[in-house]
Amino acid sequence: MASARAADTPEDEPPPGRSAEGPPSIEDELVGLDPDDPETRAFAEHLDRMQRQQPAFTVEGYLAGVANFADSANRAGGLRRQTAVLVVVLILLGVGVSVWFGLGEIVATFFD
Repeated sequence: MASARAADTPEDEPPPGRSAEGPPSIEDELVGLDPDDPETRAFAEHLDRMQRQQPAFTVEGYLAGVANFADSANRAGGLRRQTAVLVVVLILLGVGVSVWFGLGEIVATFFD
């Protein structure tokens, strides 16, 4: 059974407040702002990053997530940047320790 609400709205019409092309573009969000203003450009870049859809469970998605983390760490300053550097160092330390113990097991297995 179809609901009365679904019968009232045709499938080809967009919901109210949206255009037929999809979500509003960044230019629509920045109407009336100076495009040469650095703060406006930064806000437009922020909106672009927020609206970008990336694949989540693919290699490309994971690499894009790492790239986003690196870009955010490069833009950050002070304590946030130090925290990002600490996170990266701890991850690399964990990978290094795991590789060290793995190689130790391999060497012990072959030469023991």
